[in-house]
Amino acid sequence: MNKKLTDLLNNVKPLQVVGSLDTMITDVVCDSRQVSNGALFVAVRGVAVDAHRFIPQVTQAGAAAVLCEELPEQLAPSVTYVVVENSTIALGQVANEWYDRPSEHLKLVGVTGTNGKTTTATLLYELVQQLGYKAGLLSTVENRVDRKVYPAKQTTPDHLTLNRLLHEMVEAGCDYAFMEVSSHSCVQHRIEGLKFAGGIFTNLTRDHLDFHKTVDNYIAAKKSFFDNLPASAFALVNVDDKVGMVMVQNTRAKVCTYSLRTVADYSCRVIEDRLDGTTLSLNGHQLEVLFTGRFNAYNLTCVYGAAMQLGFDMQEVLVAMSKLTPVAGRFQTLRSPRGFIAVVDYAHTPDALVNVLEAIKEVLRSRGRIITVCGCGGDRDAGKRPIMAHEAASRSDQVILTSDNPRTEDPEMILRDMEAGLTDADRPHVITITDRRQAIRTACQLAQPGDVVLVAGKGHEDYQEINGVKHHFDDREVVRECFETL
Repeated sequence: MNKKLTDLLNNVKPLQVVGSLDTMITDVVCDSRQVSNGALFVAVRGVAVDAHRFIPQVTQAGAAAVLCEELPEQLAPSVTYVVVENSTIALGQVANEWYDRPSEHLKLVGVTGTNGKTTTATLLYELVQQLGYKAGLLSTVENRVDRKVYPAKQTTPDHLTLNRLLHEMVEAGCDYAFMEVSSHSCVQHRIEGLKFAGGIFTNLTRDHLDFHKTVDNYIAAKKSFFDNLPASAFALVNVDDKVGMVMVQNTRAKVCTYSLRTVADYSCRVIEDRLDGTTLSLNGHQLEVLFTGRFNAYNLTCVYGAAMQLGFDMQEVLVAMSKLTPVAGRFQTLRSPRGFIAVVDYAHTPDALVNVLEAIKEVLRSRGRIITVCGCGGDRDAGKRPIMAHEAASRSDQVILTSDNPRTEDPEMILRDMEAGLTDADRPHVITITDRRQAIRTACQLAQPGDVVLVAGKGHEDYQEINGVKHHFDDREVVRECFETL
């Protein structure tokens, strides 16, 4: 694929140009190691590395053009230099042009919030496929182009990967695409240049403060997604969340609401909750679903509302929703031959952990014990560690604190941070086992018929990251091993 540099700059306002804009471009890259003859290199100031320092290197490697925020001291004579105010924003606009504005040929819906993004985006993808349309998915768990699966490296891909995947969806005949929109991607302008048909807000609780520093910054990052939606889009928000309506204060999009507590465009009531499913009333229509917990009732109400906004037939949507199944690692239930149930869930924030534990408590109604295994990741918001430990202890009969993904931190120190949140009432039923496999095994050994073992924090992940190295580790596999050997 070759394009003129001037065509890639349709929505970019250069501050300065050195060289010819008629230069033919053979590739667009932001990684200096990927530069080839004829490429446009976009120099982005990253969190850890400023790519401007690689400009001399990429021009020697054959780059035909460089887009940057400041010129290097020495200019290569055959290279075109384009100076912009913000190269990260420009990268999104250039990537969009390079891949022929793919989002304009799809009904693209973005889902943002602290919890529920993966479930909501994935269920919308599955629903639309059930209704007979091709769709794409960009999520924490995996990316899909129709039924073709790609592993996901981050919640929202970088500008070029994102537009490439959307372009593949268009080429594959997809009509719809559903994607998680992380707060990081909003701040880093990774969704710059995309045209959204709809935006969804699930909820907001403490998370990613290692990156955003304050809750206000975190809220502002999420809100910016809705601020930039076009008037042709819908903005579907959870009005039961205290910042739900804050998200859409300045949006041009059509605002619609969903709720489990109050009057809304899409209202839900939980009629009966079980570990193997729930009976819901959605806008007065009774529905049996294969999901458990109020948090999943929120997710499903959101899915229903989005489907209505996209113009699907109500009866067809309700029938399809009754066939949807839980997303991998999200309240995934495994039944032990010994008569207890293990629940594997990705809950890695205080609010998500509370939601899962409350869902289990509502179903058990004191007929069995809750044994919780949980930890906290390293190199992330340390402030939530003591909160997580206390929330687990106050809602469980037995808690085993253990290692999650320590990354570059000492697992023992992470666990000390968690233990600091325990009250005198918590401590008698909390033990600490650093080795995650042994912690899960111990929980399964303690479980009696009728009990529920919650293994929280990693969900779908099939690795444990220790000292920067990923080792194979899957909570679901470990639970099944325990079922077979205990």
